[in-house]
Amino acid sequence: MAGMVRVMATGVFDLLHPGHVAFLREAKALGDELVVVVARDSTAKRFKHTPITPEGQRLEMVAALKPVDRAVLGNEGDIYEILDDLRPDVIALGYDQVHNEGKILEECKRRGLTRTKVVRLPKFEGDLDGTRKIVQRVADWLALNEALSRVEKPLPRRKT
Repeated sequence: MAGMVRVMATGVFDLLHPGHVAFLREAKALGDELVVVVARDSTAKRFKHTPITPEGQRLEMVAALKPVDRAVLGNEGDIYEILDDLRPDVIALGYDQVHNEGKILEECKRRGLTRTKVVRLPKFEGDLDGTRKIVQRVADWLALNEALSRVEKPLPRRKT
């Protein structure tokens, strides 16, 4: 269909949380079709952290989200190679993604995508707005439960 605006968003999407959903909603609002590139495990390790959830499961979860029209796994190695396949009109970046907008635009131009725009989206102001915060809360919870389990339980009172 002529005039359709394809938006591409990328990310690891490990331990899905409201910040991810807000990011994808905002990205979808930039066009007609939202294609989400889910980072491969190897790419996530290189740029962020070793994912807790395997790439296939992350892909399945992202694909099930309402704002997402299509989800694909990224390419291993050259992260920009996916641009040739998807040919996005807009690339939506999360506020905390380390990608350099200028480098992305250079890669787009090199691949003949001279009209592609890069948009940095605002931070989501939610309670659990990051995977690292969720992991820290779980770790704190586990540590607290472990400490509590080591506390001796008082002996039952004797009836007199």
